[in-house]
Amino acid sequence: MERLDKAQLIVDSALDRKAEGLVALDVREIASFTDTFVFATGGSDRQVRAITDAITEAMREAGDPVLGVEGYREGRWVLIDANDAIVHVFTPDGREHYGLERLWSDAPEIPLRVEAAERANS
Repeated sequence: MERLDKAQLIVDSALDRKAEGLVALDVREIASFTDTFVFATGGSDRQVRAITDAITEAMREAGDPVLGVEGYREGRWVLIDANDAIVHVFTPDGREHYGLERLWSDAPEIPLRVEAAERANS
């Protein structure tokens, strides 16, 4: 699957579960272990797990299953290893606490179709 198509599939799947604050970063120039980071926020640990489930199911259906999921039980910060994309799904306090976007602030943001999907979910 193409890098941008994968990022959009991840974002669309997260939006299906009402994720907020979606951001995708192109980390190819600053990380050797992946091409893309995607960040999303769920309002509770239950919503974080629902977002994670939606993403992993969509990836499986697209024929590109994820390699692993960490933090699912706690639901404060779930990391999804989708090989060339790493997805971080946080609760609001978890996202603020870890501040991963600040750590990777040198990476350019990938333009995504988020706004139209967010309006449709409202």
